[in-house]
Amino acid sequence: MSFLTLDLNLLRVFDAIMVEQNLTRAAEKLDMTQPAVSNALKRLRDALGDDLLIRTAHGVKPTPHAEVLWPTVRKALSSLEDIVEPEQFDLRTAQATFRLAMADATAALGLPGLVRAIEEQAPHMQIRMTPLVTRDPRPMLTHGDIDLAIGFFPGVVSQLASSPDTPIRHERVYSGHYLCVMRRDHPLAHKELTLDTYCAADHLLVSFSGRAFAVIDDLLAQIGRERKILLTVNQFFTAGRVVANSDLLTVLPRHLIAATGMTRELVAREIPLELPSVHVDMLWHERDTRNPAHAWLRRNMMEMKNGVMAAEIEFGGPDAEDGRPSAGLDQGRAGAAKKVARR
Repeated sequence: MSFLTLDLNLLRVFDAIMVEQNLTRAAEKLDMTQPAVSNALKRLRDALGDDLLIRTAHGVKPTPHAEVLWPTVRKALSSLEDIVEPEQFDLRTAQATFRLAMADATAALGLPGLVRAIEEQAPHMQIRMTPLVTRDPRPMLTHGDIDLAIGFFPGVVSQLASSPDTPIRHERVYSGHYLCVMRRDHPLAHKELTLDTYCAADHLLVSFSGRAFAVIDDLLAQIGRERKILLTVNQFFTAGRVVANSDLLTVLPRHLIAATGMTRELVAREIPLELPSVHVDMLWHERDTRNPAHAWLRRNMMEMKNGVMAAEIEFGGPDAEDGRPSAGLDQGRAGAAKKVARR
């Protein structure tokens, strides 16, 4: 193959297919028919001597050669687009509808500030919320079902960090830590929470999938312990309401406790087990990276960390009293870990 004889339009088709992972969506993006896209792909395959994309049940899967080729093609096309057609973006007149997926409590932290920003800066933008029912939103992003996902995706983020050529992008929004939450007059509310009393209690688990198993259960199993999960729910608000009116314990990120709307009825204790931090990340598809409206949306969602700080203060800052989280609880984490080690 000679570069001089290569139709560069075929690279635009290749880029669109790689972004969308689907011939039909690529055709729509390019304003072409699907047969025309298929024909262009065939011509590029012949020119490069590689299948490039293989059909699957959910679209197409790139070959190793396509994975190596795509980053260079994408960068070159983006540079050419910037030169030939510089983006003219006016936030006051921009019209866009974005579909976001996040848990109810995360939305309670992030949406008020986003709505204020839209009202003040981008009055023609609209937001549509989609329930987050998975710890892996990549298929929803790839298929175009959502434009942005915000949540706790530890496994996904770990995979993305080791796969720089993936079409899914991510950015850390904020981090926090878990607490054990119970009603204010719970029998365990005014005594030390030990590993024995924690495991002996009945528990509520917030699980988007309904699966009655979490990171803490894995850690308990490693030391030969287990807990009884009496109830699973898929909303933090529901968790707060149930725990405030029962003897169930639940584990929540500290910054999400206020979002349950039950802060006056709840208290929190350090978990007698060393848990990893909870990292909340923002995920989106590469096709939206250079979209100025989407970039504006991402910048505003990064401001969610301000809502996190306010939520922690609402539930109880470092000097809180009356059983709420305090500096003493934070300082007691090492002691709790030592007690676990001795058992």
